[in-house]
Amino acid sequence: MSDKSKSDMDNHANQLNPNNDAFWESRGHDERPEDWQERLESDELSP
Repeated sequence: MSDKSKSDMDNHANQLNPNNDAFWESRGHDERPEDWQERLESDELSP
């Protein structure tokens, strides 16, 4: 069994999901940008 709580696991999953604000916030953005899909397609993830 994992030492991580459900909240920790959910947060980790959210940080790996580009459709989630936590993904972008963990990469220095204030929130998910409106053009997030285009950024992913062009691999432009920096602020």
